[in-house]
Amino acid sequence: MSATDMPPPQSPGSGLNQRFRTLRTVLALMLREMSTRYGRSPGGYIWAILEPMGGVLILAVGFSLLLRNPPLGNSFILFYATGFVPFILYQNVSNTVARALTFSKPLLQYPIVTWIDPIIARFVLNALTSILVGYIVLFGVLMMTESRALLDVGPIVEAVGLLLLLSLGVGMLNCALFGLIDAWEVIWSVLMRPLFIASGVLFLYEDMPRGVQEILWYNPLFHITGIARTGFYPTYEASYASGLFVVGFSLIVLFLGTVLLHRYHRDILTR
Repeated sequence: MSATDMPPPQSPGSGLNQRFRTLRTVLALMLREMSTRYGRSPGGYIWAILEPMGGVLILAVGFSLLLRNPPLGNSFILFYATGFVPFILYQNVSNTVARALTFSKPLLQYPIVTWIDPIIARFVLNALTSILVGYIVLFGVLMMTESRALLDVGPIVEAVGLLLLLSLGVGMLNCALFGLIDAWEVIWSVLMRPLFIASGVLFLYEDMPRGVQEILWYNPLFHITGIARTGFYPTYEASYASGLFVVGFSLIVLFLGTVLLHRYHRDILTR
């Protein structure tokens, strides 16, 4: 091989510099979202806590007037909190990831910012925020109800991990589809309206008729809700719940979203 055919030498640490540059870009995007999303509204992060807490209280009060006992345990507010908080975490993270390119579209004109940077930034920031908010809400519910429940941390951590993986996968796929199909955002919004009811927030899987169970089993959120509740109710066994199914479903949609974004992100940014 002649000297002219040899590749140009790379400076030592160039790969490390690239990783640090990506990290700095992601951190800058996270700080930008914190200031724009929470810094400009009165109360800021307080509303992120009050919103799910208010939703749980409304559900608990409303159903306590209709039912004598909750479907599980003896506290309406704890039962609905263990279903509502995971649903809100999924909804917040997946929706913000789905709109990551639109939110940071002006900054993506700079060569230093790649299409994956705003997705990572929004995912990390909103995942950490949602986990913190969920912890505060559930801790407050346990204090309010003076519950002596023996928490099993293992299933709770598993449920959170599955929620984050599912949220990232669905968010990335929708990020591509929102940019490629004009009507998809409206269609997705319509499809997701019954998801609150079909995700086990209001009832248990075991209380449903057999035919309904066979349909709801394919909703990964129902599996996650069941796994989460086993961590708060030691006597409850969600035998139907499969973490493997959730992981498989999440990896499939994550793979599809990554492939579409890698192939069409320039088309999405120029629409």
